[in-house]
Amino acid sequence: MTGGETMLMGEFHHTIDSKGRVIMPAKFRADLGDTFILTRGMDGCLFGYPMAKWQEIEQKLDSLPLNKKDARAFVRFFYSAATENEVDKQGRINIATPLFKFAKLQKNCVIVGVSDRIEIWDEARWEEVNQEAEENFDEISENLMDFNL
Repeated sequence: MTGGETMLMGEFHHTIDSKGRVIMPAKFRADLGDTFILTRGMDGCLFGYPMAKWQEIEQKLDSLPLNKKDARAFVRFFYSAATENEVDKQGRINIATPLFKFAKLQKNCVIVGVSDRIEIWDEARWEEVNQEAEENFDEISENLMDFNL
């Protein structure tokens, strides 16, 4: 990341209310801005991007070859559930039903900062994914050594 870019990090546990609203951690609100994009992510979570980052992603997605089936499927999947989100006066966002269903969100969720995006996980799913990563951390690290981490 270059100077001035957002660095989202940390793990926050929150409860989702009966209307599908969740409090966005104060730490993330300023970095995400007044409006940010929430869409389907990988591994069963939601990805949230500040608008500037979303615009970069749009440019990359627009450059994918339309004649490739995988490219069309990925772009369709990524865009079709994407929503603009604004944080209300109580610091909450409303998660759209398709996204709520995709992430299999229940009452408790975890919002994590992952560099230039946030991820929203159902708490039970987050615990599974986190446990698996913890158990395999040495192997994962070894596989990423080529990236000079």
